[in-house]
Amino acid sequence: MADDEARRPDRAAPEVPRRRTSAPAGKGAAHLAAGKPESRVALVRRARKMYRELAEVYPYAHPELDFENPFQLLVATVLSAQTTDLRVNQTTPALFAKYPTPEDLAAADPEAVEEILRPTGFFRAKTRSVMGLSKALVEEFGGEVPGRLEDLVKLPGVGRKTAFVVLGNAFGRPGITADTHFMRLVRRWKWTGATEPEKIEAEISTLFPKRDWTMLSHYVIFHGRRICHARKPACGACPVAELCPAYGEGETDPEKAKKLLKYEKGGFPGQRLKPPQSYIDHGGIPAPPLGKE
Repeated sequence: MADDEARRPDRAAPEVPRRRTSAPAGKGAAHLAAGKPESRVALVRRARKMYRELAEVYPYAHPELDFENPFQLLVATVLSAQTTDLRVNQTTPALFAKYPTPEDLAAADPEAVEEILRPTGFFRAKTRSVMGLSKALVEEFGGEVPGRLEDLVKLPGVGRKTAFVVLGNAFGRPGITADTHFMRLVRRWKWTGATEPEKIEAEISTLFPKRDWTMLSHYVIFHGRRICHARKPACGACPVAELCPAYGEGETDPEKAKKLLKYEKGGFPGQRLKPPQSYIDHGGIPAPPLGKE
């Protein structure tokens, strides 16, 4: 699930919390920046404090795919590979209007589905996946999305990341979504040194209570998309800068850093066409429909 650039509307950007962003070299994690070891107890405390800080900054964090039921979320998550959530959200209204159920999509004309999915890229492979998983749902699960990890990962195009997105957000079953943003940030923060998704998932899960796993994923992903960018992190506007061993890798000047913020933190439209009301209440702007960007 990649990010999409958005144009700034004619409105003032919301203010970003500036707590503890002025501390040089990430004061609370300076020993890590210097290469000094961190005890297990200290790591857990630091990680959980960062979680609490991010929860305050993103109380409206949510999955950034539009969906109304488990089937829609499953399909949308599969489609999000190698494209943006925005492009998926702009594409799925037409798909679900024509094929609202697994039975409908399983029986669809592949060429018609390909045409709808063309904007998401890799549309032929994605058509095979969503039609294949729809057929499997009909034949093996009575047309219903299963609520177990072991069943979900057997479906065409569904891996652990997709399965945890569905379990956490459609069934309320905690899971860690080790997507690109999540893996990048937890390594940058030295929560783990692992590089494989399953190892990262396993190591991070030991730092937090299971009940926090789904929201942890949302908070970290939100932060990675809005402030802690891969190439130019906005360190000077980061609410967890004092706890970050990588503080200083990006722009530390608060005013310059503010210009790097994205989505609601920078006054830009978000990725969902139909975001939760809490997102709107915190200054979020719905994304435009396909062709209206």
